[in-house]
Amino acid sequence: MNTGPLPRISVARAPPGTAWDTYVERHPAAKPYHLAGWSETVADLFRLEAHYLTACNPTGDIVGVLPLVRQRSRLFRDRLTSLPFFNYGGALADDEGTRVALMARSMELARELGVSRLELRDTIPPPTGWSYRSDKAALLLELPLGTEELRKSFGSKLRSQIKRAEREQLQVRVGGVDRVADFYVVFAEVMRDLGTPVYPRSFFERLAERLAAYCTVMTVSYDGRPVAGAFLVGYRDTLEVPWAGTISAMKSRATNMVLYSEALKLAVERGFRTFDFGRSTIDSGPYRFKRQWGAVPVPLRWSVWPPESAPAEAQETAGARFSAATRIWSRLPLSVASRLGPLISPSLPW
Repeated sequence: MNTGPLPRISVARAPPGTAWDTYVERHPAAKPYHLAGWSETVADLFRLEAHYLTACNPTGDIVGVLPLVRQRSRLFRDRLTSLPFFNYGGALADDEGTRVALMARSMELARELGVSRLELRDTIPPPTGWSYRSDKAALLLELPLGTEELRKSFGSKLRSQIKRAEREQLQVRVGGVDRVADFYVVFAEVMRDLGTPVYPRSFFERLAERLAAYCTVMTVSYDGRPVAGAFLVGYRDTLEVPWAGTISAMKSRATNMVLYSEALKLAVERGFRTFDFGRSTIDSGPYRFKRQWGAVPVPLRWSVWPPESAPAEAQETAGARFSAATRIWSRLPLSVASRLGPLISPSLPW
C-alpha cells in the first residue's frame, strides 16, 4: 500500500499522449484494452465519449491509468465502463492506494456526468463501497511448447472428436481484415440464434485495421461456405478469443472442434504461453465446452457502482423480460436481425 502523498488524478476527453501507452506497456498486469487505441477506436466508431483518467506522482510520472467509455441508452441506462465490448479493463496502477484513488475518481466522474452505472472489468475484488459481479469467469489454458505436446494433452474423447471433424474436409484460413467478411457471416447468424443484436461489421474491420498488431481472424469453411470463425487478440504471452462461433447446422459435424484446435495450434506456433477462451457464465454450456480442453476458470470481478441492491423480485422481473426479448430476437429472419442489430448493439452493456 502506498503510504506517500496521494497521486494527482487528471481526467481528459482527448486521447492521451504516448506516455500513457508507455506506462501500460511496462506494467506487468496490463491488458491490451488498457492501451489508448482500443477505447479510441470504439469511441470513434460508435460516436461514444471516452474519458481517460491518469494518476501522476509529485514529479509528474504516470503511476496509474483508467480508460472509460460512456454509453447512453434508453433501454440499458447511461453507463461508464472500462471497457465495454471487451472482457477486461479496470484501474491499472503501481500500488493499491493509487488503484483505489483511480476508482474513487471514476466514481466522482460518474456522479458529475449523472450516469446511472459504473462498471470496471477486473479480475480482483474492489475496495469497500463497491459491489462486483461474480457470475462470469475467463477460461485459461497454459500451453505447451510444441503442437505435438498440445495434441497429446487432449483427452482421448476430445482427440476422437477432432479427428472426426478433420475428415469433413474443412478449410481453415487465417488472416486479418481480409477475413472479417467471412467471419462476420458466421458471427451474425450465431448472434441471431442466441437472441443477441450483432455488432456492426465495421466494428471488427476497424479493430483489425487500426489494431492489426494484436488482431487475427480465423475462419473455417465447408464446401466454400464460411461455417465457423474466431476473432483473436494476442498480447504479450496470451492469445485471447473474445468472439467465436459455429453455425448451428454444422455443429453436428464437430466443426467447432476444428476451430478451437486450430486456434490453439496457432497460439503454440506463434509462441504464446496462455490461451484465453474468453468469458462464460459459470456452469453454462460454453463454460463446460471450454473446460473440456483443460482450461482453468479465473473468476471475473467486474466492479459495479452504485452497489447492486435491487430486490429479488425486481431482478427476477428484469431477467424474465430479458429472456423474452432474446427469444423474440432469435426468431427474427437473419436479414432483419442483421440490419437491426448494428443499430442497437453499440449501446448494449456487454
